[in-house]
Amino acid sequence: MNWELNDFIKVKDVGPRDGLQMEKNFIPTEEKIKLINALSKTGVHGIQVTSLVHPKAVPQLADAEIVMKNIERQASVKYSVLVPNERGAERAVPLQADEWELMHSVTESHSRSNANKSVDESLKEHERVVKIARENNVTVQGGMATALGCPFEGKVPFERVLYTAEAYYSMGIRHIGVADTIGCADPKLVYTTMKRLIDKFPDVEFSLHLHNTRGMALANVLAGINAGVLYFDASIGGLGGCPYAPGATGNVATEDLVHMLDLMNLQSGVDLDQLLTIAKDVERLVGHKLESTIHRAGPSYQIHHAPAAQEKLAK
Repeated sequence: MNWELNDFIKVKDVGPRDGLQMEKNFIPTEEKIKLINALSKTGVHGIQVTSLVHPKAVPQLADAEIVMKNIERQASVKYSVLVPNERGAERAVPLQADEWELMHSVTESHSRSNANKSVDESLKEHERVVKIARENNVTVQGGMATALGCPFEGKVPFERVLYTAEAYYSMGIRHIGVADTIGCADPKLVYTTMKRLIDKFPDVEFSLHLHNTRGMALANVLAGINAGVLYFDASIGGLGGCPYAPGATGNVATEDLVHMLDLMNLQSGVDLDQLLTIAKDVERLVGHKLESTIHRAGPSYQIHHAPAAQEKLAK
């Protein structure tokens, strides 16, 4: 790996959407707005604010319009919303998000389970969403769920990933997110998949959305960087989860990612101390322990005072 990388690593915090949607108790609207405003000042490149799914499908995000209209935007931050379909696109137009995000399952079984559509039907729907976005001068990111593993089909042939990437490319999309939806990917798979995609589409900005379900998210980040990926999703405190792995951890924690990048002198422009302060507030807000290792243990460069005398460990 090139440890002397000079490129900036762009970090998008998806906690306000992908993280909070998994919480059992409704998070007050004003608290969501406070969280987004705080994250906006940390130096992150982007924030996934909310999702325009039907409120009955995801009650936690039923206040999407209110949140989006009341956040304090920073010029340096790209604010995005997840747009699942044409109805979501119609709702998104007046919100003036910087980017709309699509999410498409590359496997048939997951597509039918998640969207109640076949892969091709889902892509047709996305074509209509992209048309609306283009008419309103909004950029679109194409997302590929289950690209690195499917809960119903297991390993996913690269051809399935390529099929969706080519479809997005033909729609004019030049930012594509690759998701390890259930956290089953390994560094070799991440490297080979991303290298092949980047070689095939050199003018596309690829990002990685990695879950830490099995503890390999940071290793997979490094594999992605080695392949040429410079854009990563992360979630404050590691918020999120996996519906197919009850009790599993969520997305790679933003503070864990930034801590690793800082130690390696890989520039992200994100302030770790601010993230740690926000994580404390988030833990109080959600009412349960966060999965972030740096939130719990502190940065590895944190110095503790040496004891004046020997301190024996309790039995």
